[in-house]
Amino acid sequence: MPVLYLFQGWLPDGGLGLAFRPASLTDGQWWPGVLTAMFLHAGWVHVSMNAVGALAFAPPVARLGSGLRGALGFLLFYIVCGVVAALGYGLIHLESQDIMVGASGAVFGLLGAAIRLLGRRDGTLRPLTDRRTLTTATALMVVNALIGLIGFVPGGEAAGIAWEAHAFGFLFGFLTIGLWTRLFGPPRPAFDSTGDLRDPQA
Repeated sequence: MPVLYLFQGWLPDGGLGLAFRPASLTDGQWWPGVLTAMFLHAGWVHVSMNAVGALAFAPPVARLGSGLRGALGFLLFYIVCGVVAALGYGLIHLESQDIMVGASGAVFGLLGAAIRLLGRRDGTLRPLTDRRTLTTATALMVVNALIGLIGFVPGGEAAGIAWEAHAFGFLFGFLTIGLWTRLFGPPRPAFDSTGDLRDPQA
């Protein structure tokens, strides 16, 4: 992310032409902002916060896959989380001409997926109905909404917080990581009946 931000500074308009504008969903100008906005940032504090978040939540999610297939699956998951976050934000603010940039929607998608792994060292996902998972997810979304409505974030005094994008990215990651793992994770081992099938001793 910091490297991309350096390149962003070299663009003639500072990358604003690649930002996402919600109203573009209705005026036919939606491409490419809905995809490229997640690779842009509004400043060093902004990019640093998202980079730290990605470093914290990406590894457990990435480890759900293996090899090239797993790497491609992880990258696709990250990108789709970011696109869903942008689209969700755009649908809520459909007439807004304000631009949105940042990878936080995608990062929140990773956070949502990582929560399904809480306390699981074997890489298995907690079910969607797990009380600990639901409690943690609810608390995070409440905090996210409060921060967004209050508008407090270090270094973000001059810009709004797209907390709705965070929520859409989070929910997508939280709800779909199981399906994603089945599609891009390692193949499940075939049934093996060569072991000792006797009842375990008491």
